[in-house]
Amino acid sequence: MGTIPGTLAFLIDWGWLRIGPYIHINMDPALHLGPLKLTWYGMAYVVGIVMGLWFIRRYTERKGITQDQVYRVLWWCVIGGVIGGRLYFVIQQPDLVQGFLLQPWRILATWEGGMAFFGAIFAVVPILFWRAKRMRLNPLVMLDAGALFASCGQIFGRLGNLVNGDIIGYPSTLPWSTVYDHPSSWACPNPATCHVPVQPAAGYELLLNIIMLVVLVMLAQRYRKPGALMATYLFGYTITQFIVFFVRANIVVSLGPLDWGLKQAQWTSLIVFILLIPTTILFMRSRSAQPVPAGEVAATYGIPQNTAVVLPEEEEKEDSMPSQEETPVEPTSASRETPADETLSHSEDEDADKMVASSAQVSEEIEN
Repeated sequence: MGTIPGTLAFLIDWGWLRIGPYIHINMDPALHLGPLKLTWYGMAYVVGIVMGLWFIRRYTERKGITQDQVYRVLWWCVIGGVIGGRLYFVIQQPDLVQGFLLQPWRILATWEGGMAFFGAIFAVVPILFWRAKRMRLNPLVMLDAGALFASCGQIFGRLGNLVNGDIIGYPSTLPWSTVYDHPSSWACPNPATCHVPVQPAAGYELLLNIIMLVVLVMLAQRYRKPGALMATYLFGYTITQFIVFFVRANIVVSLGPLDWGLKQAQWTSLIVFILLIPTTILFMRSRSAQPVPAGEVAATYGIPQNTAVVLPEEEEKEDSMPSQEETPVEPTSASRETPADETLSHSEDEDADKMVASSAQVSEEIEN
């Protein structure tokens, strides 16, 4: 398919966005502020994290997860997600040996582009499970919150993909086809995708992410079993990825002897979908997935909690201090006399007085 003629009139012409007959995106993927270069994709990641935190705030409070616990988990997930997403992208590349293993510094070069969200999922799910266990929270409740966070944050990531031009569909003449015109666009190093209308694959994924978020919000009010929300998200994500990659212009690969005309992400979606079936059945039968009764705190229901924590230093102090049984208190001279002793001494004094009085009386009778 050839390039778009320059004489066509645009229904909307804002410079960076032109509509008519197709959707033309003419944006530099980076914002230049003097020597500082900020990519729209990187800023979309930051906005996605912030909006994800805001979006799950009420949900986590309702489930009994404090904001402090959310932030203590967040940074583990951000780091793990970036590493997992990058590594899974790298191992899928056809030039893995020459382009990355022999140039290992390129593995960390995220600024060159390339993240695979499935890799982020593979890293973040066990991290959420682990951190919830450490904080004595139900890990399935934490995973449900993570599903809402991810579905919200992904929307902003797809906006970054639209600006970048790094998710390209097949050439198309549909009215909503996308055309990348900026020379710095990720689509323009390839003449076959620069100034050429293509399927807006990133736009399709954006719409699917919005639908997924709406579905999860509706189900979050209905589900009583922890983990069901994350299971819905994972099944939904594998299905949507399998579908949308039919219009993405990625390389078709085979899986061993299987050559079904699928892309790498479609094979991953298919395998993950199959593995999710027994995994979901197993976890939904676990103790952590039992329905939470009304009035109970979901995050801690059925999880033993520490009611008191004694520091090691305090334990040593308590051990070194003698107990009352070990060191009986010696009575002082002032406290040795008990009330019974006092009574005895008073009675002895009275007997002595009587004897004296009797002796005096006998003496008087003798004298008389």
